[in-house]
Amino acid sequence: MTTLQNPNLTTVTLTPSYNLPLILTLIAVPFLLVKWWLSLAIAIFGLFLMFQTVNIRLQFTPTALDIYRRENLIRSFPYSEWQNWKIFWQPVPILFYFKEVKSIHFLPILFDPKTLKTCLETYIPLTIEN
Repeated sequence: MTTLQNPNLTTVTLTPSYNLPLILTLIAVPFLLVKWWLSLAIAIFGLFLMFQTVNIRLQFTPTALDIYRRENLIRSFPYSEWQNWKIFWQPVPILFYFKEVKSIHFLPILFDPKTLKTCLETYIPLTIEN
C-alpha cells in the first residue's frame, strides 16, 4: 500500500474504551454456574485487558502509529510500511488488524472505535487491490 504523507495532519491520541474488558468480566459471572475454571479464565483475561486499557495509548501522528505505555513510547509503526488494515466485527468492534511489509498485528479494541476508524481512513486510506 502506498500512503501519501500529509504534514498538515495533526497528532490524535485515542481515548480509552473500557467496553471490551467490562463485557468480558461480566460474561465470566454466568459461567460460574457452568464451569468455575472457565469463569476464572474469562475474568482474568477481562481484568488483563482492563489493565492494558488503563496503561496503553495509541497515537496517530502525521507519519506513524505510535504505541505508548503510560508516557513511554514502546513501538512506532510508520504508515509507509502498512499494506492493509481492518476492524473486525463492525456491529461491536472487538479486534483491529493491520499488516505491515514484514509482519501482521492484531490489537483488541481498547480505545474509541469510531475515532480509530476515522483516523485509519484519514492517515492510512485503503486502496482497492483487485
